[in-house]
Formats: sequence, structure tokens, C-alpha cells
Amino acid sequence: MSAIHRCPKCDAVFKPPREIRSECPQCGIWFHKWNAPPPVTPVLTVDAVEEEAVPPDPVTYYGRAAALVLVCVWSFFIAADDYTDPEPGFMHSILLPIHEAGHVFFIFLGHFMHIAGGSLLQLLLPFGIGVAFYVKQRDPFGAAVCLWWTGASLIDLSPYIYDALYPKLMLLGGRTGEDGGPHDWIYILETFGALKRAHGLGTAAHHLGVIVMAGAVAWGGAWLWKRSPWRRPGAS
Repeated sequence: MSAIHRCPKCDAVFKPPREIRSECPQCGIWFHKWNAPPPVTPVLTVDAVEEEAVPPDPVTYYGRAAALVLVCVWSFFIAADDYTDPEPGFMHSILLPIHEAGHVFFIFLGHFMHIAGGSLLQLLLPFGIGVAFYVKQRDPFGAAVCLWWTGASLIDLSPYIYDALYPKLMLLGGRTGEDGGPHDWIYILETFGALKRAHGLGTAAHHLGVIVMAGAVAWGGAWLWKRSPWRRPGAS
């Protein structure tokens, strides 16, 4: 339509007709804007927003690269630990206070959650922080490190799960589960009638933790590669 003979809003008749890019002298609307669809605002995903972000400064970039190398090397030591006869390491010392805090946080949700809360918090805390990094901070690298922490936490739990069938781990009270010590996973697995599967579940937890750690390191490495200062612009 190149000319307007009648106003689409107030129904005024124009003789001669008016141009489409003009306004109605009666009601003041602009004809070419009347009932026009609103402009489409592109919806940016988390990845798109993060891709458009300002590249990290050299200190941040190389600091994160050093952190990734550290967790990568550390992963080999954690994964190589014998979950069937473990020796408590540095990572266990970090995770133990979180585990014990979980028993306190979940105490009001009943006896089962009080017992399971230690293991739950040990996994949910790093995972939740990782979600916050990814969704709120638009920081996939921080999320990747937290995902690595989640995998390491799962590996840390695997000896405890494995031990439930024939308990020999020394617990905080100075006794083993066989001697009547408070063994979380004996109680959890007995509740579900799965105590005889403790060895298989402990092995699965260890292997899954290794996979999660490896995936997290790969994710962090991909983030660094996309922002490497020597990478050609536009390269995939």
C-alpha cells in the first residue's frame, strides 16, 4: 500500500489520499507505524552472553590456566587412590568438615536425612556453587572448577560406600563400623536393602567421579582455548 485513503484508527477519509509515511491530521497516528509488530529483541543464551564478554586480562587468564594445570595433575593422584583400602589424603581433610556440617544442616529433616546429609552436602555444595557461577556470574570456567570439585567429592565418598559391606575404615569416634561406629553408608544401604551391593556402588561412585573430573577439566580447557591470546580471531 503506497497511499492512505482512510485512517485505520479514526476512520477519517482523505481526498486526496495521504502518503503512508505521514500522520493522520485527525488523530495523529503515523500510518506506517500503526499495528506494526514490535521490534524483535534477540534472546542471548548464557553462552552467547559469555562469548560477547570482555576477554579476561592476562593475569586472570594465566592464573586460571595455572589453576587448571593444578587440578589436572591433582586429578591423577585422586583417581589413582585405592578406594578399596584408602589412606586419607589432603582432599579428604578439606571435605570432611563439609561432610560433618551436612549432618548438622539436615538434622531437622528426620533421622535418615540427618545421616545422609553429610554425603549430600559434600556433593551439593560444590555443585550448587558451580550453578551459581554459570547462571549468575556467567563464568563457565568457575563452574568447571566446581564441577571438578563435585567429582572429587564423589571419589572421596567411594571408599566410605565400598567399606559398608565389610567395614574396616576408622571413623571419627575411633571405631570401625563393625565395632559399632556411626557408619553412614551401612545405615543408608540397609535402609534400601542394598548393603550387599556396597562394593559395586562404591566402585561405580569412584569411576563416575573420575569421569566428572575429566569432563570438568576438558570444559575448563575449552574455555581457555577459546580465549587464548595466541589463537587466531575467528578460529573455531
